[in-house]
Amino acid sequence: MALRRMDSPRDNRDLGKQRVNESIRISQVRVISAEGAQLGILNTSEALAMARQAGLDLVEVASDSKPPVCRIMDYGKFRYQQKKRLTKQHTHQSKLKEVRFRPKTGEHDLTVKINKAREFLNNKDKVQITVSFKGRELAHIDEGEKVLKHLIAELDEISKIESPPKRAEKRIVCTLAPK
Repeated sequence: MALRRMDSPRDNRDLGKQRVNESIRISQVRVISAEGAQLGILNTSEALAMARQAGLDLVEVASDSKPPVCRIMDYGKFRYQQKKRLTKQHTHQSKLKEVRFRPKTGEHDLTVKINKAREFLNNKDKVQITVSFKGRELAHIDEGEKVLKHLIAELDEISKIESPPKRAEKRIVCTLAPK
């Protein structure tokens, strides 16, 4: 089994990390100052001394070019901005949230669950409203339909009906999507 050194340039490139300061092992590099001015091709030791004198780091930004391009910059700040840019690119994935009711759910409990469904819709998630029946409640499906109509009316200003109410055995299911 062949062992590889962890600080080899290939490993750093694979991890998506730039080489910084002493980890730059090539003899000559093209240097860009902190202000963005090209300083030309310098020995790595000279470029490192310039970066230290400015109180900054020497960061390899283009390892594929000949000679590699290095920039004098604050590496911690650079990584923070990269991480911030990455998190900004993430978009919200819409999820399906379920809120369950019974035909005899109390008024206060209805209010609490409606507020929770409103919170889901404001967060750009879809809400599946389920009214489930047990035992003799199946004889009074109209009570469950009243509850469902009340919920849809309460959430009407921030949602639209994606799938209308459907009966499935002992449940009535309806899906709402944010407007």
